[in-house]
Amino acid sequence: MSWLWAIVVGLVLGLIAKAIIPGKQQIPLWLTAVFGILGSVLGNWAATGMGVNDTGGIDWTRHLLQLVGAVIVVALGDAAWSAVRGKKQTG
Repeated sequence: MSWLWAIVVGLVLGLIAKAIIPGKQQIPLWLTAVFGILGSVLGNWAATGMGVNDTGGIDWTRHLLQLVGAVIVVALGDAAWSAVRGKKQTG
């Protein structure tokens, strides 16, 4: 069940990240979910390093770091996806 939860959270974070990033992203929905999951893991890693991964109540700082991680990963992943797909279409 935790894998299903990770996929759902990753998809939601990926979609929010795509909404935050200006312009239109070219990555497909499945890759949005993968990048969202990776961003969530990156945010959890940063929260653990800062010591804010498990606090009393809602972990707002950890969730914000997960979103920031998702924005970074989606932006970089979209740039890489566009570069690879662009090269395949012209070559």
